[in-house]
Amino acid sequence: MELSMGLSRNAESQPEIDDAGSDIGFHAIRGGFPFKRNPGHYRHRGSFDRQLPRSNNSSNSSSRSHLHNRLTRKGLLWLFPFSKSKSGFYVLIIAVVFLFALASMVMQNTITSVFRQRGEHGGYVRDGLRFGTTLRFVPGRVSQRFLSGDGLDRVRSQPRLAIRAPRIALSRKVGWENRVVAVGWGWSVEGFSKWPYFPYEEALDTCPWTKKILGHMKMDPQSLMLVTVIQNLQKLGYVFKIFAVGHGKAHSIWENIGGGISPLGTAQQGLIDWSIFEGIIVGSLEAKEAISSLMQEPFCSIPLIWIIQEDSLSSRLPVYEQMGWEHLVSHWRRAFSRASVVVFPDFTYPMLYSELDTGNFFVIPGSPVDVWAAERYSKTHAKDQLRELSGFGENDMVVLVVGSSVFYDDLSWDYAVAMHSIGPLLTKYARRSDANESFKFVFLCGNSTDGSDDALQEVASRLGLPHGSIRHYGLNGDVNSMLLMADIILYGSAQEVQGFPPLLIRAMTFEIPVIAPDFPVLKKYIVDGVHGIFFSKQNPEALMNAFSLLLSNGRLSKFANAIASSGRRLAKNVLALDCITGYARLLENVLSFPSDTLLPGPVSQIQQGSWEWNLFQHKVNLDIHLSNMDGSFFNEKPSIVYAVEHELAGLNYSTSIFENETEVRLHDELTELDWDVLREIEISEENEMFEIEEVEERTEKDVGVWDNIYRNARKSEKLKFEVNERDEGELERTGQPVCIYEIYNGAGVWPFLHHGALYRGLSLSRRGQRQSSDDVDAVGRLPLLNDTFYQEILCEMGGMFAIANKVDSIHRRPWIGFQSWRAAGRKVALTAKAEKVLEQTMQENSRGDVIYFWGHLDMDRSIIGNHNAISFWFMCDILNVGNCRTVFQDGFRRMYALPPDAEALPPMPEDGGYWSALHSWVMPTPSFLEFIMFSRMFVDSIDAVHRDSSQYGLCLLGSSEIEKKHCYCRVLELLINVWAYHSARRMVYINPNTGSMEEQHPLEQRKGFMWAKYFKFSLLKSMDEDLAEAADDGDHPREMWLWPMTGEVHWHGVYEREREERYRLKMDKKRKTKEKLFDRMKHGYKQKSLGR
Repeated sequence: MELSMGLSRNAESQPEIDDAGSDIGFHAIRGGFPFKRNPGHYRHRGSFDRQLPRSNNSSNSSSRSHLHNRLTRKGLLWLFPFSKSKSGFYVLIIAVVFLFALASMVMQNTITSVFRQRGEHGGYVRDGLRFGTTLRFVPGRVSQRFLSGDGLDRVRSQPRLAIRAPRIALSRKVGWENRVVAVGWGWSVEGFSKWPYFPYEEALDTCPWTKKILGHMKMDPQSLMLVTVIQNLQKLGYVFKIFAVGHGKAHSIWENIGGGISPLGTAQQGLIDWSIFEGIIVGSLEAKEAISSLMQEPFCSIPLIWIIQEDSLSSRLPVYEQMGWEHLVSHWRRAFSRASVVVFPDFTYPMLYSELDTGNFFVIPGSPVDVWAAERYSKTHAKDQLRELSGFGENDMVVLVVGSSVFYDDLSWDYAVAMHSIGPLLTKYARRSDANESFKFVFLCGNSTDGSDDALQEVASRLGLPHGSIRHYGLNGDVNSMLLMADIILYGSAQEVQGFPPLLIRAMTFEIPVIAPDFPVLKKYIVDGVHGIFFSKQNPEALMNAFSLLLSNGRLSKFANAIASSGRRLAKNVLALDCITGYARLLENVLSFPSDTLLPGPVSQIQQGSWEWNLFQHKVNLDIHLSNMDGSFFNEKPSIVYAVEHELAGLNYSTSIFENETEVRLHDELTELDWDVLREIEISEENEMFEIEEVEERTEKDVGVWDNIYRNARKSEKLKFEVNERDEGELERTGQPVCIYEIYNGAGVWPFLHHGALYRGLSLSRRGQRQSSDDVDAVGRLPLLNDTFYQEILCEMGGMFAIANKVDSIHRRPWIGFQSWRAAGRKVALTAKAEKVLEQTMQENSRGDVIYFWGHLDMDRSIIGNHNAISFWFMCDILNVGNCRTVFQDGFRRMYALPPDAEALPPMPEDGGYWSALHSWVMPTPSFLEFIMFSRMFVDSIDAVHRDSSQYGLCLLGSSEIEKKHCYCRVLELLINVWAYHSARRMVYINPNTGSMEEQHPLEQRKGFMWAKYFKFSLLKSMDEDLAEAADDGDHPREMWLWPMTGEVHWHGVYEREREERYRLKMDKKRKTKEKLFDRMKHGYKQKSLGR
């Protein structure tokens, strides 16, 4: 994030200051007075400058009258008789320019000197800012990719096979805090904190499968925004899986949208397989615990969108800095950095959280919270009653001047420029004292307790305005009351806004006519003369003309009422379309859409430009509901921020919120006496320990009998851990006919792994290996997996290669099985009942080549169309961008050195039977070694085809980034089906829940389809020996040869060389023994001397 005012303290964010225009820029001169760069701009303000200051002296008045008469008769040159010459004319021009600039400086000094005295405490906010500059949020380097991305336009133009929607998971917990943060970027009105909108959090579950985790599902404006966004995303083809933390009145609405809601607690978060989703959306700070599990492998690479709509953490960041708790800031910064993009609902939020910015901040403006709050307030308050309570007369014309909320707790700079701009307006209308035409200008800014009202009154007195014509109201008060009381709203800030000002939305909802500068963001939504009136901020005359259009005989004109009415209709849904399309575009640029995923519809299909008001008003009477919204929900304090503080700060503290809306930390401070007592206790304990040690050293001890000492020493050696010693897990597996290795990669999937005698973990990552178990270290057994590239493209197959490498050293059982952790994550792992059935079956049928599998390829015919059967190769193409058959037959042809015109794609039947998936199967150990022999050669072949192709570096088997990262994985997952079918292995499917078994693709039906000649063990063994001989001789077919690195290299020559080496060692040992005996016979036995 880049802020023009240099707010961000993060190295990723560089300050950027954009001048609003050369004609209104300022620079500082000596004395600190601003000096205008373009004197031509002063011509518009000449009348205002000439009225400052005004004197009541009658003599001065008569002098001015006499001077006016002489000027009328003789002209201006009467004052400068020397100006008739050419040089005199130049002197006259210089004098006029000098006097004009001097008057301008006096004018600006009059207004800004008061504000400058009050604004010096706001230091870091204004550093680097000058009058006329613009404060902007610029996305960081990470977010810029999403902002400038073309979405799915390029992908939509390519052919695609897909059967399902993209999946998105969303986690959210609702929480609001009824207060204004002392940092001061927003405002609050009776429980509605301006800046904390509710996070958008959904989980898409149709074409793009999405998962959404809701909070308490309250009937609130944030739920209204989310429902609107989700329903429009559903129309584009997204599908939502909704999880809820709590229960609320909006439960039935979300249930209708998501087709059911699943409860989610802390215990369930670790049992979610996040890898099945194309992306994850986290909707609030309270859902941070879900972020923790996503920061571990293998979930680190899943796109994550985190929506922040609370200010609870931003208000604590200054406290952390003051207390020196850098570890807390670092903790939150790490959490924020995990997100692919952090989305805020307003452009002020990135400033609040600038200390945590890692370049991934993003803003999607839009929420009905302001309209909802204004509607609520207008139902319970009357305008006339509020004006009477505030001291405004019935005939007073109240003009409310609002500005940028950036200077929430600082009155000076922004409003100094505002008062300078509306100076002519003040002098024309505020000085009127007519009983029927009294104008009151109210400035809504700053804090009601910081003395800003005195500053404004001082400015009013310097301008010669009547007492009470200018008032000040703080943003920490009842802002809605001031907006409702006003007759005209004037947006007077010189800061060019990036988003639609929320104060203007509320004012338009209250049906108040609005006058605003002609900022581009306002002109995008407001039609001049229809919804409001624009004026040029460099032209005070335009402001005067705009103001006069709204008045008629001291009251609002019919034109003003028409503008107010149309403005109210506009405000109700002003940012709805931008909010919906903003999230749709962001999802297209952030999410990865796999090969089997249907693409969502283009953003241009979104036509709805309004919030779903009718849906909520049908469920709850809006008037009654809004009057009861100040309940416990809005007073609920977000707990995650304080829970993290309790966990990491390690201090006993409490927080308290005082009337000035600041938070104070109450510590149990340690006094000097406490430290002295603690120091004495430590010294006493240390002295006592030394005395005990000295006594033990001087005490005589009986060493005991030598046999006892020797026995104790041997016992202690046995208790020491040895590498070759059996641990508890291995002892439990003693006597078991099978061991199932659960393949995993990372600590994030530990909750999915099983414990017991039947299973043993197989870790593909040393950092993610469980320390307290006897899991197999695949990296240690196969050095190839040290290379991250090969570890990622081989996936679970790399773990199988590691087990097969010198298998006798780790596995000596007749049966062997594997199961990916994803089987447990997708609820297809074996239950206890199925495990017993499987073990009993293997003991009864110990002979025969058979494969038992329980994870099957899901061929959902209802998605594609009700076909009678779906081809195996068609499903493989769907999972691999349509290139599965091409890559498989190219690899198969290269593996067996087939001619180019030979058929190289083994046929697979379309009999409707199941095919194995998720690497979840059991087979005899010899069959496993044969399968690994075939797999090693096949993987080497497709790798060679890939390296020799002109598109080396591009993955032909994946479209998304994650698929390209795991390029070979999906083909290798299905490879066992081709090998088992054509090598005449029986394939038996076991139901993971009931344990029932059913043979798939019976052998009798395979006759005439099997390519048995390519899968004979003798052929595969000879091919393996040929490759081993080439590797042993150093005759590599290419520079990067994968096959020797995937396992053992054995051929007949290796066996002969090993036999010769053993014979040589045997002969050498015999020779040394004979030499020793001969030497002893010749010289006799000599005992070595002792003591040397």
